[in-house]
Amino acid sequence: MIDGVAVTPAVVKATSCDMLTGMARTLTPWGPWEPMSPSEVAEIFAGCPARWWIAGGYAIELAVGRPVREHGDIDVLMLRRDQLAVQRALPDWQWQAADPPGSLRPWEPGEQLPTSVHDIWCRPGPGQQWRIQVMLDESSGGDWVSRRDRRIRRPIASLGLVTADGIPYLAPDVQLLYKAKAPLPKDEADFTAALTVLTGPQRQWLSHALSLVHGPEHPWLARLPGNT
Repeated sequence: MIDGVAVTPAVVKATSCDMLTGMARTLTPWGPWEPMSPSEVAEIFAGCPARWWIAGGYAIELAVGRPVREHGDIDVLMLRRDQLAVQRALPDWQWQAADPPGSLRPWEPGEQLPTSVHDIWCRPGPGQQWRIQVMLDESSGGDWVSRRDRRIRRPIASLGLVTADGIPYLAPDVQLLYKAKAPLPKDEADFTAALTVLTGPQRQWLSHALSLVHGPEHPWLARLPGNT
């Protein structure tokens, strides 16, 4: 499911030597997805002056350094205040906002999207495959603020990490918090993989955030060291 839309993975898979794992070509009512690899995204956003991070399942794979599962899309997280940097980074592309969730509509040049819009689908042109999904998140001053619970925040400077070859990605503890609301099998796979690399401070932060947002009965808490 992408942005609340049920999608169907096709049998055909696109693979590339610079992808961490296979990508399932995903069919949607608005056309198929053929997501870029993290390195391709990094090349496109290399000149972007705003902060951005690979997010979603690929953020987990970049953290663990190995394939975990197939991917139907690729997510790029940006702060809402920097949203127009997306249009400048992809000037000749088609941008569609998930507004309301479960539907798409054109994102006009220079338009500031309302806070109810969190996702933007991007493709090189009409009729082509969707290649990148940009997710917008909130901030206050120098802090990132969770849009699901404004009590959860942290310095923007500590929101992400960078791979050895220079690809920025969302810190795994933050990404897992996003996945914890209603975990699907792919989210469970990502959580299991990330457990092997979470540091002590990351486990503590995630445990606190899960308890605050979802309560002490969230099933992942029992699997985080120090919570058994």
